[in-house]
Formats: sequence, C-alpha cells, structure tokens
Amino acid sequence: MKHWIVVVSKDHISRGISGGFIQANHGKLAPLKRMAVGDWVAVYSPKQKMNGDEPLQAFTAIGQVRDEDIYQKQMAIDFTPYRRNVNYYECAEAPIAPMIGELDFITNKKAWGYNFRFGFFEVPGADFEKIKEQMITEDKPLLNKATLWKN
Repeated sequence: MKHWIVVVSKDHISRGISGGFIQANHGKLAPLKRMAVGDWVAVYSPKQKMNGDEPLQAFTAIGQVRDEDIYQKQMAIDFTPYRRNVNYYECAEAPIAPMIGELDFITNKKAWGYNFRFGFFEVPGADFEKIKEQMITEDKPLLNKATLWKN
C-alpha cells in the first residue's frame, strides 16, 4: 500500500468528493496509473478556489483508491481529464502549518511548499498517518454518487 498527496483547490476537490473520484495534475493519466486499489490519498488545497487568491494551506480530503478503473470524463469541448474512483472519509480540514515540523517528507522546513509544486507525490506511511490522525473523524467512507452506483 502506498500513500499519496494530490494538490487540488478546495472548490475542485468538493466535486471529487461528491462524485467519488480524484483527478491529478490537471487530469493527466500517468499519476493515476501509479495508484493501486487500497492506496491512500490525501488532498492538499493551497487555495479555496483554483482561480482565486484566497489561501487555504490545508488538507481537505482523504480517502482510498476504490478499484482498478481509470476513465475519462468530458468536462468541456477541449478538456477530457482522467479520473480514478476514491472512497472518501468524513474528515476535518487540517491546516498544514502545525504539522510542518513533524512531517519527514518536508526536508526544508523554511521552504516547506516545494514538494507541493509537483501536484502529486508519494509520502512515507508514517507521515501519512500523522496527516490522517488530524483529519479523519469517522473511520468509514462517505456515501457518494459513485459509491451508490457500485453497490
């Protein structure tokens, strides 16, 4: 099992939560192919809105890859991103600032945002557990449209 962080604005991940999916790096296929069923994913949101200026700097969603499906969904005439199904958990937003000193994947604590510039990356399980402890409020997945369709 691997542990991933995906960088997505809060407004965009809210769509993913309600639909039970994740998109990474503006809908690219390669990051999603690196994931496997049961892998954990946490979403870091640097901003409230993709095209906005209001900062957030918090983890806003957490879940597990549900199945092997990778598929495309047309969102505009010229935009058909790849998606992967995720079972999201009920969670609280977790600001990153109090965690910076405890997370080993952040090697330069002064330039802590460097890793997040890549949009998608793997983190050690111990670091992920620290994030998960701050977020999960119930140890069961949320019911969303995609979960209901699969059951």
